[in-house]
Amino acid sequence: MTIAETQAELVDEFSMFDNWMDRYQYIIDMGRQLPEYAEAERIPAFKIEGCQSNVWLRSEQEAERLRFRATSDAAIVCGLIAILLRVYDDRQASEILANEPEFLKELGLDQHLSPTRSNGLHAMLERIYAIAREAHAQNV
Repeated sequence: MTIAETQAELVDEFSMFDNWMDRYQYIIDMGRQLPEYAEAERIPAFKIEGCQSNVWLRSEQEAERLRFRATSDAAIVCGLIAILLRVYDDRQASEILANEPEFLKELGLDQHLSPTRSNGLHAMLERIYAIAREAHAQNV
C-alpha cells in the first residue's frame, strides 16, 4: 500500500465515528498496539523536543527503507505515534518526502487536538521528514 492509500484508509476508518470522543478512544486503542520500546532507547538522542509529553523516536535504515520505532508516556500521544508509524514506517525516504501529511487535516486532528498536542504531533512529523531528508541525501 502506498502512503497515499494508507492516508485514505485512515481517513475512511475515522469517518466511521460520529463524535470525537469515539475517535479519541480509537486513537488511544491504536497506541496500545505499539510494539515494546526498550527502556535503553529512552535517551536524549531519541527524545523529541516540543512535545508536552515525553516522546522518543528511533529510526534505522534497512536496505532503502526507513524503519521507525517510537513511544510516549501519554496514551493519546502513543495513539498519534501509531498513526504516524502506520503511514511512514517501512517506506523509502523518497516516498516519505513526496507525500505531504494531508490526512492530518482530513482527520481533523489539527482542529481537535490541544495546541500542545498539535505542536508535539508536528514535532514528530518534522523529525520523520528530517530523517527522510538525511537518508535521501545519503542515497542519492
